[in-house]
Amino acid sequence: MSMRVNWRASCSLVGTVLKWLSAPLLLPVVVAIAYREDLSPFVITIIVTVIVGISLERLTEDRDLDTREAFLMVALTWLAVAVIGAIPFVVAGEGSLAHPINALFESMSGITTTGATAIVDFSVHSQSILMWRQLIQWLGGLGILVLATAIFSHLGVAGAQLMETETQTRNVTKLTPRITETARLLWTLYAGLTISQMVILYLLHLAGLAPNMTLYDAIAHPFTTISTSGFSPQPESLAAFSPAVQWVVIAFMAIGATNFILIYLALQGQHKRLYESEEFRFYIGILLFFSIGVATILSFDAIYPESIEATVRHAIFQVVSITTTTGYASADFNIWSASTKNLLFICMFIGGMAGSTTCSIKALRWLVVLKSFRRDLFIAGHPQAVRPVRLSGEVIDEETIRDVYAYTLVSIVFFITATVFLVFDTSRVGLQIGEFEAMSAAAATFFNIGPGFGIVGPFETYEVFPMSTKVVMIFLMWIGRIEIIPVLVLLTPSYWRR
Repeated sequence: MSMRVNWRASCSLVGTVLKWLSAPLLLPVVVAIAYREDLSPFVITIIVTVIVGISLERLTEDRDLDTREAFLMVALTWLAVAVIGAIPFVVAGEGSLAHPINALFESMSGITTTGATAIVDFSVHSQSILMWRQLIQWLGGLGILVLATAIFSHLGVAGAQLMETETQTRNVTKLTPRITETARLLWTLYAGLTISQMVILYLLHLAGLAPNMTLYDAIAHPFTTISTSGFSPQPESLAAFSPAVQWVVIAFMAIGATNFILIYLALQGQHKRLYESEEFRFYIGILLFFSIGVATILSFDAIYPESIEATVRHAIFQVVSITTTTGYASADFNIWSASTKNLLFICMFIGGMAGSTTCSIKALRWLVVLKSFRRDLFIAGHPQAVRPVRLSGEVIDEETIRDVYAYTLVSIVFFITATVFLVFDTSRVGLQIGEFEAMSAAAATFFNIGPGFGIVGPFETYEVFPMSTKVVMIFLMWIGRIEIIPVLVLLTPSYWRR
């Protein structure tokens, strides 16, 4: 059968994305000049990016996307940017990232805002390379935000269309008359929040409240906070900084995982939208519930001799970090009690709000699952009753509810399958890891969280895994970030046939 998909249109748009990727590469060039470091990793990458981007862009002048072409474009864009993002690591040839697989792992972890790292020794890497790690995560957070609002809801990917109901807008893809204007609006808000955090962090340093927060760190960390990503140029993550810095980061992680449409509306003076949003109340309730739970357990832990303020701060920090899939660490939670780690493990499956930079299953889907399950229990006792599921006063159609159930089920199946593979593949090469470690590693990569427990704890590295395992983890990060459906659709034969 002849091919129906206009792959040239998809690849042409991917080429445009790659061509413009050369612009962000100028930031690490500036850093390299400032620190008198080698420019070749970024100059070579810029040249390759421009050549490949323009070549793909010229494949066709017909760049109108139908649903099929949009699926292909979304999947290829994330994959292509990850490959390009790995080039500076390989060319630099520093440490563990000199290996192409490790470099691709680091780049995919960056662009998917996962935060899992293959770096063993941070000190061998240049400041410009470390800044590039930060920047690709920021680009990944912005990219998924634009795609979620401009493309995913149109495609009906995994319940993204629920954003229209939750934010009470007729069509979330038309906040402004054109998608480009919507993207510009989101970019302005995203950049504004990032710059705001940079200013606050450096002011803390000037005020003496953050002595270790250099200008470099004040610029680097906001890139991976508002994007809920988690990379840090410091091997100790946020544990390297003062409590004041950690409190600021908590706030911005929570903001980054909040629906950006609601943030925009609130900034426009419509503050009631936050309270009226059931998803927002549910999201805040989850953060409070698990923070109280972890703090309570830590306060009774005899081997955790911290002050009340430190206990509360670390509990809130880690709950917010893992729930929002950021992956920062303010302490080594690997040494915490089993009960606290179990609570944090549950947080891995929740995620922030739809329409944010966060990953995982997301709070909105869990809210729909709970509401529909409660409705089903009611109807079981009242067979004649008609009781639709409502979200913020709006009725959710049954097809959307089925989509949410299907996505949640597929996510759990992928997680279980990945866990089984990790246990098998690591034992094959003699690396023995426990079931809980394997589960946390699978969840941390597939749900784009970053750190897990045990061998993949907050201050550990994924470099210890065999190359075959890391290749699978790269796939997990890729498919998890774009919410499974675009990749699974590409794997069906009917997709490619007329």
